[in-house]
Amino acid sequence: MANELMEMNKQEVMSRDDAEHTRTQKLYTPATDIHETQEQLTLLADMPGVKQDGVEITLEQNILTIYGHLDAPEFPGYNLTYAEYGMGGYRRVFALSNEIDRDGIQASVKNGVLKLILPKSKRAMPRKISVQAE
Repeated sequence: MANELMEMNKQEVMSRDDAEHTRTQKLYTPATDIHETQEQLTLLADMPGVKQDGVEITLEQNILTIYGHLDAPEFPGYNLTYAEYGMGGYRRVFALSNEIDRDGIQASVKNGVLKLILPKSKRAMPRKISVQAE
């Protein structure tokens, strides 16, 4: 039962195209929380074990791609006999609307959580329109 629960929590990325992939490791979809305020969207993606130099974020046209790479831990003098947690990288793709200010996107990673701040463009911000008396 515990193994089934872990497998449900960690989903492998399913390829939706017939393209060959150049990376040999498994890819998982990181669980992501999205918070919205009037000024921005904040994405929090869980990528355990990924450090700053292992994160690659690309923005091409309206497609934001997050990739996280981590190296499997090595224990010199030991052979892996049993593993309950599958090792691999992380990949998640988001389609952005034109309401996001692409030049203002910020990213940081801490304790295996990637934080992306996507500010809304000025034209997408709510504004108050004053009413004039005639």
